[in-house]
Amino acid sequence: MHQEIGRKKKLFFYISVFIFLTSINNKSFLKKIDSVLKINNIEINGLSESENLKLSNKFRLLLFQNIFLVSNEIFKEILDENNLIQSFNIKKNYPNSILINIKKTNFLAITIFNNEKYIIGSNGRLIKYENIKEIKKELPYVFGKIDYSDFIIFKKIIDKSEFDYENISSFYYFPNKRWNIKTNDNFLIKLSDTSVLESLNIAKKIIDNKIFKNDNIIDLRISNYIITSNE
Repeated sequence: MHQEIGRKKKLFFYISVFIFLTSINNKSFLKKIDSVLKINNIEINGLSESENLKLSNKFRLLLFQNIFLVSNEIFKEILDENNLIQSFNIKKNYPNSILINIKKTNFLAITIFNNEKYIIGSNGRLIKYENIKEIKKELPYVFGKIDYSDFIIFKKIIDKSEFDYENISSFYYFPNKRWNIKTNDNFLIKLSDTSVLESLNIAKKIIDNKIFKNDNIIDLRISNYIITSNE
């Protein structure tokens, strides 16, 4: 009986030692895993070198954090603050790096807001003109107090029409939600506030027609009427 109790005590002792040693090994193992999973590189592509660097500096606070524990929402919050970004994709490359691919917004037009010059991006957001070092093409101006997302909608209608967006020098927006556009050839087109796509196509045909070569104002505001004049 005493021999059996002794064996049980020894067995309990060995089991206790085994559990203790296993726990130590588990902690050591977990530490090694955690060190492997710490973010040590965040690569950003899509913007200029200087713009990518600015974003990289903002992401420094995420370095050496566990890649599994860092939510994509944290990246999205930082990226959404940048008006140059149209869209982005965040990819976690396990065990320790993150790749962010960015699609840069297209520069559509220039506008004046609070006496400052801005560029309207295809994402509907304003970018300070002075922050842009290089603009590859001449952009039209947008005049009038508007929600810039409305301009994006109008731009999409132009793209669907036969009218060439590149041939527009300026846009004028009115409180009744109607647009005038002026072309590089000095044509002033007063569009309808309803049938915008149809008005644009009609204006294009009139401009191309030599009969109206002496008229530089095309008024399409009244339904079923075309008024041309020379100013």
